[in-house]
Amino acid sequence: MKISILGAGMMGSALAFPAAENGHDVHIIGTCLDDGIIDGYIKTGKHEKFCRPFPANVHFHYFKDWKEAVKGSAFVIGGVSSFGVDWFLEEILTQLDPKIPVLSVTKGLRATEDGSLMSYPGYWIGELAKRGIHRDICAIGGPCTSYELVFMDPTEVGFCGKDNAALKMMKEAMQRPYYHISLTNDVMGLESAVALKNAYAMAVTLAVGLNIRWHGEDEPQHYNSQAGTFTQAVRETHMLMQMQGGSFESECIGLGDLYVTIFSGRTRRCGSDRSPRRHHAGEPRDHPCDGTGHPPQGRTRSGGPQEFPAADAHCRDS
Repeated sequence: MKISILGAGMMGSALAFPAAENGHDVHIIGTCLDDGIIDGYIKTGKHEKFCRPFPANVHFHYFKDWKEAVKGSAFVIGGVSSFGVDWFLEEILTQLDPKIPVLSVTKGLRATEDGSLMSYPGYWIGELAKRGIHRDICAIGGPCTSYELVFMDPTEVGFCGKDNAALKMMKEAMQRPYYHISLTNDVMGLESAVALKNAYAMAVTLAVGLNIRWHGEDEPQHYNSQAGTFTQAVRETHMLMQMQGGSFESECIGLGDLYVTIFSGRTRRCGSDRSPRRHHAGEPRDHPCDGTGHPPQGRTRSGGPQEFPAADAHCRDS
């Protein structure tokens, strides 16, 4: 079976491993921004952040050759970021043979004019239909970091879509003893569950940054504040799922995605680095509890205490 991956980013590239290990002929095709990455792949046969080289049955192509490279593919994996949603629509989906199924790794939601939220597969399907092109688009959601997938760390994800035959074919092509795939028709639910995990993960990791700011780099992690923001993230994810009509299973996969995002990658670094100032050895501690024995009430930007009325109201109501 031939499988093409359009987009040479980390996640798209990582998916080449389970596909190739199952004996398939895998083709990674860079976008118009990926020529430098493809240069490196051709030269070294390896992604600089992956622990092992690509299998021998993975091949690399520049974007200029994409139409030829995808010919004969059983399906195409779309590996673009959320910034490339419209580019993927205009440059790929409008020109790709409608008979070739598509599996997207792009996460996010799109706001409509009436304020409702639409999944990226739903947006693409709707825009293609306006042009007389009819196809279903499947998507991947769930807790998976690219480099750990390459490391063969046990991973659980969901594939969603309306075409059950395509979903089954994709699962059989991609599943490995370490890459576990569940199938669902709940596209809106799964895509909604994983869409906001970066924002919520950053909120949790801000608590990590505050711990560093207040106590220094050598202080062990404090988990109460992280758990508090995680609780709010779970609460809001559940409300979003109710609003979008998502299933409980999709919500669970989304919370797993939130968990892995908190502990890895750029979101954790960004959140933990957002505190205005880090404490250095020998400097006085900037913490309202220092020397008082009393817990902090919070701080404003100027350093004064601040109450938390929303939290107080929630406690009173409960």
